Amino acid sequence: MELRHLRYFIAVGEEENVSRAALKLHVSQPGLSRQIRDLEDELGFLLLTRDAKSVRLTEAGRVFLTEARAALQRVEDAVKTARAIATGARGELHVGYAPSLTARFLPGTLRAFQARSPGLRVKLHDLSTEEMLAGLREGGLQMAFVVRLTAAMLRGLRFEELARDPFCLAVAPKHPLAGRRTVMLAEAAREPLITYSRKDYPDAHENLAAMFSTLKSKPRIAEEHDSVSSLIAAVEAGNGVAIAPQSLACTAGPRLKLIPFSPALAPLVVGAAWIKNGLTPAAERFLTCARETVAAK
Repeated sequence: MELRHLRYFIAVGEEENVSRAALKLHVSQPGLSRQIRDLEDELGFLLLTRDAKSVRLTEAGRVFLTEARAALQRVEDAVKTARAIATGARGELHVGYAPSLTARFLPGTLRAFQARSPGLRVKLHDLSTEEMLAGLREGGLQMAFVVRLTAAMLRGLRFEELARDPFCLAVAPKHPLAGRRTVMLAEAAREPLITYSRKDYPDAHENLAAMFSTLKSKPRIAEEHDSVSSLIAAVEAGNGVAIAPQSLACTAGPRLKLIPFSPALAPLVVGAAWIKNGLTPAAERFLTCARETVAAK
């Protein structure tokens, strides 16, 4: 049994006239009659009673007409739902992010996206760099906001730069350096450093190594943390200082003082990453909203 059999039967059952049903369906009358007989043969019972001038639904035919209409409606609903998801009009969009990196543009991006795509739900996943890369490759994420990574780390992925974030020295409000307008990297090198864990954030350690290569010295790492909240708490407690992007101020607020470097360090490049075979329509619209939000700032 095929869907066309149901459509043909519904037309005949509603018209109770093969000729009118054939005109409505734009098919030949003999062909339509043959399709209905094929359907009856497959079902094993009559749907119509026939005489020389008309057809009438049998009792079984009336029941089958109701069920056939419902079945076709369910199919149409399924197609509409699937099409809405395929075109990005409905469904869920899973996005990986780091709060401290995206605080300046993610809220505006979400507002713009929800205004354009009210039927789509965005699910944000606060993850480490390694977790976001794994989520993209395994299909759990459609997009992730990450820092620019090495070619090896971005294997199989595409990356688009969105923003550049200047590096600052994050210190506790009562730290001896807190009153300074600027600070030199050499001064930061003499302080115990708080940073993210090497396992989850290898990019953070690569950045530190690149910064300190100009001093021909290694950073004095005192503690490693697996989240921005614990890093902020450690610096606030006076356990050390952190070299962090300026956007950390959006998350830390008055708990920390962020001091610009002089001379300025190479900024942190933040962008969107996704699998190489392309963005879904919903993710493409989300990325467009992110671009526009960053450009407006």
